Amino acid sequence: MRQPDLFNPDPQGALFDEQRAPVVYRADAEKVRRQLLEVLALVEKATSLPWSREKLRYHQTVFPQMSRWLPEEEAAQLRFAFDAELKRLLAA
Repeated sequence: MRQPDLFNPDPQGALFDEQRAPVVYRADAEKVRRQLLEVLALVEKATSLPWSREKLRYHQTVFPQMSRWLPEEEAAQLRFAFDAELKRLLAA
């Protein structure tokens, strides 16, 4: 193993440049919308829970998080519809 040169700057130092703008991820709103509508359509058609309890908890967590990539009014409507369908299915 070679000891690093203490007098030359690290050649990989630019990888950690604090001046560089951070990378920002932007989800594809159309893809998110399509996925949320697929899940919503599934629960709307269902007469009983279409998932195991574990998968239900997953969707209860992920659905609201994914909706944040959409305009707020649309996201709120989708979350409301999803919650209403889950309440219906859990009561059945």
